[in-house]
Amino acid sequence: MVSVKTVAVLGGTGNLGPSIVHELLSAGFTVTGLTRFSSTNSTPAYPDSVTVHKVDFGSFDSLKDAFSGQDAVVSVVGSPGVSAQRLAVDAAIAAGVKRFIPSEFGVNTRKVRDRPMGAILRGKVEVVDYLIEREREIEWTGVSTGLFFDWGLEKHGLSTINLDDKTSSIVDSGNEKFQVSTLAQVGRAVVGVLKHLEETRNRYLVTSSFQVSQNEIIQAVEELTGEKYPVVKRERAEDLQRAGEEKLAVGDYRAFIDFLRAYNNADGAGNAVGEEESSNGLVGLEEEDLRECVRGWLVRAGVIS
Repeated sequence: MVSVKTVAVLGGTGNLGPSIVHELLSAGFTVTGLTRFSSTNSTPAYPDSVTVHKVDFGSFDSLKDAFSGQDAVVSVVGSPGVSAQRLAVDAAIAAGVKRFIPSEFGVNTRKVRDRPMGAILRGKVEVVDYLIEREREIEWTGVSTGLFFDWGLEKHGLSTINLDDKTSSIVDSGNEKFQVSTLAQVGRAVVGVLKHLEETRNRYLVTSSFQVSQNEIIQAVEELTGEKYPVVKRERAEDLQRAGEEKLAVGDYRAFIDFLRAYNNADGAGNAVGEEESSNGLVGLEEEDLRECVRGWLVRAGVIS
C-alpha cells in the first residue's frame, strides 16, 4: 500500500505553516522546510528536527531538486506565491512526488470562483484546476478550512470583538453561522489527508473546527468574562459587498476583507458546513469546543486567568 513518510512544506514560516509543521512532526512524518532564497523570515523558525532548504520558487530545477525524495508536498505559500505553485506542481511531478496539497486552507475556492471574491482568489482557483488536469501524473487534495479562528481572534477579534473598549460589532443579524478552524485543526486536517491517501485522492475537501455565528462568539466572551460587550456597530452585508466591488474595480485587493465578511455573515448566506458536506470524519477530525477556544484567546490576551 502506498504511504507517505517524507513531506516537503513550501513556505512554512508564515501564520499557518508552523502549525502544519508541528502536527506533521507530531504524527511522525519527516519534514523538510523550503523557503525562498530571498526570505529573511526566521520567526517563527522551523524546529531543529526539520531540514531547511533555500529554494528559488521561480526555478523548475531548484524546486525539482528540493522535492527529490519527498513523498508529498504541502504548499502554504501566501498570496504573492500562489501563482508559483503551478511550476511547483510540474517540479513535483518530475521529482516523483505522490501527493500535492496546494495552498487553499481558507474560503472554498470551488464555491466562490465565479463571484467577485473569486477574482482575487483566481490564482488558487487556477492551481487546483491545473492539478485536476494533471491528476493522472500526480495525486492532489485541496482543503478548505474556513476562517482561522484563533488567529483571527488574536489579530482583530474576527471583526466582532473589541477587547480594548469591551464592545462588539455584527453584520446583519449576527446569527448566520460560518465555517472556522483553529490553526492546529488545519494542521491536523493535513495529517489526516496524508494518512488517508486513497479516500482523499484527487478530491477537494471541506473541514472545520466548528460552525459559529458572531452572536455566539459575543455570548461566549460575555459568559467567560462576566461582562457585557454591547453591539456598538451594525453593518449590512450588502453594503460590504458593494464596497468590495468598488475597491476591486480600481484594483484595490483590500476588497477581499469586505467580500469575506459579507460571505460569512450575510443573513441567509448558507456557507456553514453541513454534516453531509463535511470531510472531518473522512480525515479523522473531531469537532473542537467554541467556548474553550475563546477561553484560550482570552487567557492569552490577559483578560481572564
